[in-house]
Amino acid sequence: MIYQGNSDIPEKGKVDKPTVIFYLLFVLLGSLNIYAASFDLENAAGLFDLSTRAGMQLIWIGTSFLLAFALLKIDTAFYETYAFLFYLAGILLLAVTLLVAEEINGSRSWLIIGPVRLQPAEFMKFIIALALAKVFNSYTFRLMERKNLLLVSSLILLPVILVIAQSETGTALVYLSFILVLYREGLPGGFLFMGIAAILYFILGIRFSHNQIGALSEGEFITVILIIIFSAVMVWNYIKRLNTSVILLLSAAVIFLLAFVASLFSVKIDWGIVALVALLFSALYLLFHFIWYRKRTYLYIFLFLIGSFAFLESVEYVFYDVLQPHQQMRIKVTLGMEQDLSGAGYHVGQSKIAIGSGGLTGKGFLNGTQTKLKYVPEQDTDFIFCTIGEEHGFIGSSVVLLLIMIFVLRLFRLAERQTTVFGRTYGYGVASVFLFHMIVNIGMVIGIMPVIGIPLPFFSYGGSSLWGFTILLFIFLRIDKSRKRN
Repeated sequence: MIYQGNSDIPEKGKVDKPTVIFYLLFVLLGSLNIYAASFDLENAAGLFDLSTRAGMQLIWIGTSFLLAFALLKIDTAFYETYAFLFYLAGILLLAVTLLVAEEINGSRSWLIIGPVRLQPAEFMKFIIALALAKVFNSYTFRLMERKNLLLVSSLILLPVILVIAQSETGTALVYLSFILVLYREGLPGGFLFMGIAAILYFILGIRFSHNQIGALSEGEFITVILIIIFSAVMVWNYIKRLNTSVILLLSAAVIFLLAFVASLFSVKIDWGIVALVALLFSALYLLFHFIWYRKRTYLYIFLFLIGSFAFLESVEYVFYDVLQPHQQMRIKVTLGMEQDLSGAGYHVGQSKIAIGSGGLTGKGFLNGTQTKLKYVPEQDTDFIFCTIGEEHGFIGSSVVLLLIMIFVLRLFRLAERQTTVFGRTYGYGVASVFLFHMIVNIGMVIGIMPVIGIPLPFFSYGGSSLWGFTILLFIFLRIDKSRKRN
């Protein structure tokens, strides 16, 4: 009998070549587009001129390659063993940055060490991912236990609070992308749905806040109807009682129908009050079913309904009294409530012009007029994608988007093939961060999302972001390399 080996023996793994190729390709394309975006027509400099941003980016790229090579040589156990130590050091560094950093462009997030500027918040992405992976890898860990859910939420929210205090709202929002990790590891889909519903309530509540329908604004009126519909769908989905869902919807419809009939007899109807009556009836109906059938799910849906309305009523207060004026204007511009082409909407307006002027095939490398004449602010950092659109057109932009999509899908595939919870959780954290960055960055450049100031991974200029993304990715590639045979 020939001995074929033990399946539990670690396989001598290899680094995932397709992912490395994507990394090298994105860094190369990023370098060329940074050169194009920062190219000065009057004082033309070469790609390797270290006095320019393109030249400096080459230095960051070279050091990132060294960093990637070093990360692949470190044993995987090191990352798991010292995950919490990394987290503690990261939190302390964020706190120190908040205290000692100078204000730059309204943000206190940069540490200046001689000629080098570092943004510690960029490195917290891989640190949070490691900490979550360490927690989830515990033998008896169950996410939905109260203490565990509190611990995981704290690991994410503490850096969020510190980074918001530095006025880096965009980076803080990136940390919230780790909710996809929690969803993969057992967080009920209802939590994800509530997050999406909250975003929808916020948009409707603000976008249609100026027109009144009786006691409610138009946005509130629409949202109240949505809350009733969502509650009915949740009854059908979680309790599997279609008749109860139908009765819930029909009851609301009957209330509106009776009000309409009354209006035909010259009775003055306040449709806002009618919507609130329908909402109140739905709440009482759910509460009655909870008391009668003793099913907690009815109580949870009842609390969802009440909480949704409470959130809706807080939207205008948060928007007008909590957000800063420039943040309000950015959201208004995105939602089409304001134009402000000379103020908050200037970035997006010029970016759209640049991308639109590229047409189908683009103007050609170094031939973009909008970018060469510096019409687009931050065109080599957060708005680098407009350079791609102007110089390479719809075809070039589509190719880049396709490559990015394949890259992110590859990361999710690598995460799913991990044989340890630590590797899978960290992998999903990596994929979630890249997915969020790429969707939001490109979304804000083309004007479908608010401008929150986050870079396009590997494309945007910046040493901290390039190092941060390199560390995030290559730790995962090292973990993937050392996975065991199935």
